[in-house]
Amino acid sequence: MFREMLRKKQALTLDECVRVLREEKRGVLSVIGDDGYPYALPIDHYWADDGHIYFHCGRTGHKLDAIEKCDKVSYCVIDSGVHKDGDWALTFQSVIVFGRARLVQDHEKCLSLSRALSYKFTQDSAYIESEILHSGPGVACIELIPEHISGKRVHEA
Repeated sequence: MFREMLRKKQALTLDECVRVLREEKRGVLSVIGDDGYPYALPIDHYWADDGHIYFHCGRTGHKLDAIEKCDKVSYCVIDSGVHKDGDWALTFQSVIVFGRARLVQDHEKCLSLSRALSYKFTQDSAYIESEILHSGPGVACIELIPEHISGKRVHEA
């Protein structure tokens, strides 16, 4: 169902893909938007122990409307890359996840996921709890259930 990677020597293992998804903070979520146009947006994510990816967002908007019409999405994450000694070119890893997205119905789970996502950015518990208290009632979460994950290591030269 999903295409094979052409440059197999550059392929990341599933464990390497999961490491990138755990460590990186954001990527680009792509949905099928209005009138069949792709709609891609940068968004923060949280890779959970259940193997699903979670996003927090508002309760209304283009992406939620799109997911309601078609739950098939893709999500792309690129790490910050490294310069190897003496090499001008950047070596980076990218991961693409294809899967199905849905709105998380349990609001307490959504708050818990929002908390976990926040800890990727700061360890300031007081700040996080203040944000949850003020913004929590208006927060929604999207769950991405992966159907296919692939990644590769790219050297720009």
